[in-house]
Amino acid sequence: MKHLIAEFDAMKRRYPPGTESSLVTPCLHRIQDDRGFIADEDIAELTAYLGVQRVQVEEVIAHYSMFRRKPIGEKHVQVCRNVSCSMRGAEGVIDHLCKRLGVQPGQTTADGRITLGTVECLGSCGTAPVVMVNEAYHENMDAARLDALIEELRK
Repeated sequence: MKHLIAEFDAMKRRYPPGTESSLVTPCLHRIQDDRGFIADEDIAELTAYLGVQRVQVEEVIAHYSMFRRKPIGEKHVQVCRNVSCSMRGAEGVIDHLCKRLGVQPGQTTADGRITLGTVECLGSCGTAPVVMVNEAYHENMDAARLDALIEELRK
């Protein structure tokens, strides 16, 4: 994290003194962009840098599903399981992906390339069920579309 301090200093200058806790989320985003996940030592260094309590950082990480505490595969497949997606077949999408990938949500394929997860909402209710791969949305998913997506991910 030390190599990110100059970026954090630039961010800090945009905030009034005494609002260091407001920097927790943007700093965590940058740490994760750099490392791929947020390690224990990152949390310790960030709390020391910002002068906030560790619990503040841990709460942000726990609250937002986009933050990860361990490495994931190069392809992060997330299935929305909120009400709209569930009513339109999200559980079937999850089951299909589990069978085809050979993993359960929260796990990474044996080759380390694909991590499967679920999220509470991807904000695309009108095109449910929705799957997000890294930052790309795949909407109106069914078995055929899932199979094509899996083939593309394995290339």
